[in-house]
Amino acid sequence: MAKAAKPAGVHKHRFTAMGTPCEVQVESRDRRLAAELARMGEVEARRIEEKFTRYKPTGVVWAINNAGGKPVEVDEETAGLLDYAAQVHALSAGRFDVTSGVLRRAWKFDGSDRVPEHDAVAALMPLIGWQKVQWDRPRLTLPPGMEIDLGGICKEYAVDRAAMAIKAAADCPALVNFGGDLRTTRTKEAGRWAVAIESLDPAKASGGLLQIGEGAIATSGDAKRFLLKAGKRYSHILDPRTGWPVENPPRSITVAARTCVQAGTLSTLAMLLGPDAEAFLKAEKAEAWVLW
Repeated sequence: MAKAAKPAGVHKHRFTAMGTPCEVQVESRDRRLAAELARMGEVEARRIEEKFTRYKPTGVVWAINNAGGKPVEVDEETAGLLDYAAQVHALSAGRFDVTSGVLRRAWKFDGSDRVPEHDAVAALMPLIGWQKVQWDRPRLTLPPGMEIDLGGICKEYAVDRAAMAIKAAADCPALVNFGGDLRTTRTKEAGRWAVAIESLDPAKASGGLLQIGEGAIATSGDAKRFLLKAGKRYSHILDPRTGWPVENPPRSITVAARTCVQAGTLSTLAMLLGPDAEAFLKAEKAEAWVLW
């Protein structure tokens, strides 16, 4: 009598990168292979973190931000991200802007009531505006004092890159989850992956479960980062055209798409549109879950 095949198990590999909890799950009958593939996901996450962090002199963003107004020639990968940032800036009418990170000097979204003075925000506005940047591929020149911050793209990009690396190495079902933004390579043997979405109720671990085969999910929201003063909630979703939080955005938007970058871009752009978020997602024919 033939011996029954050993059922595939799911290997889970957890680590912290890009300031967020990360997990890579790989389904395989070969535990050693599963562990190796999961570590490949971590390696890719750390590579992207080191290359695009603005905090350490390990990569291109630091070099650009500390060039003192001189042009910096970038590699093909960085050029691709800058091209994408420029495209989304144009499509969003300036609502998405990778030069707006300087606003963190005024805004500290720690759940307190410390809303900055108008003058403090106004003083930063001359340092914001992609249209002020000279991007002549592959050379980027920032006016002195300005910075770029690719944090609004890089986590989702890292998810996609990690998933693609695993898929290229072996035909094993895998799920890459970096801080709640995730992508799968394909369905598991037993079917779809069960993914929890964020809950607005602190007493609940999740707001429900989604079943996903092959694809990606990203969430934008202010459940954990906000200010509250005199009964008014200030979302951490800032409009770079004003320097102030978007008025009346949804509390959370989760979008499903083919790639994590696509899902993250749609969820972020929807949040930036505030009360028009759902109309935008409907117009884009996006598969989305919006919580107010």
